[in-house]
Amino acid sequence: MGNGKRTDRPGKPLAQGQQGRVVAAFGRRFLVELADGAVLDCVSSGKKRGIACGDRVGLKLTGPGQGVIEHVVARTSLLYRSDPFRTKVIAANVTQVVVVLAAVPSFYEDLLNRCLIAAESTHIRALIVLNKCDLTEETEQAREQLRLYRGLGYPLVELSAKRDVGPLRPHLEGHTSVLVGQSGMGKSSIINALLPEAAAETREFSQALDSGRHTTTYTRLYHLDRESHIIDSPGLQEFGLHHLRPDEIDHAFVEFRPYLGRCKFSNCRHVSEPGCAVRQAATEGRINGRRLAAYLRLIGAKTA
Repeated sequence: MGNGKRTDRPGKPLAQGQQGRVVAAFGRRFLVELADGAVLDCVSSGKKRGIACGDRVGLKLTGPGQGVIEHVVARTSLLYRSDPFRTKVIAANVTQVVVVLAAVPSFYEDLLNRCLIAAESTHIRALIVLNKCDLTEETEQAREQLRLYRGLGYPLVELSAKRDVGPLRPHLEGHTSVLVGQSGMGKSSIINALLPEAAAETREFSQALDSGRHTTTYTRLYHLDRESHIIDSPGLQEFGLHHLRPDEIDHAFVEFRPYLGRCKFSNCRHVSEPGCAVRQAATEGRINGRRLAAYLRLIGAKTA
């Protein structure tokens, strides 16, 4: 990318109407990588919004190293969050959501549940990473808290990214993964361990945009190899699921699925209705009470 002033490759004409992949999203500006590896600084045409890192897009050249995105190619997946007022896209065309937690600072279990629900609702594989596992006492507490999720079938990788990120590498092979999680969980440490050149690239992106003010909020795709890619996203303090209906939320709780459709009432919300198969399963210990409570908090948030 050089000094960020030109990102196309000199002497090679760019055909109009070709496609590229969004490898960085800075609000309404994007870096788009072409098939030959050239990267263009792009804006979207008109009022087009909702373009995400990982999107395949159609674009045209508007100047040296610059282009305009004209359309988004049909996606295989889209991870996003929402509240009653707006939707925030996170990443597109991903095959795996990596939820990064840490032994210290303590993580929000409700945020973990929301990330897993978002992944389940979009049929994306979910992986949980517990970082900073060199802290013995705190690690054991976090491990015990996560035993529930491992029992539900979610793979759990334990590591200390600043010492050895090796345990994570096999889980990333062949995937386009997006890292999500609270601030302070160590996502940046994981990226830097996997890709030591990432810090230098971050500085170049800031120069390309003539400002560093976007660097704490942008989303960036990195290539691990030809078949494996990883997207770093800003830290989250909340993960709104306003776009999901209650029946989509209960289906996203994997342990609820054997009991859905077996309640006395077809529109059962599993709150206090008589003959609820989900609540009966929880009473009998077949559904963990923490997960039922998490579901009820989500439903309460949806109906408040």
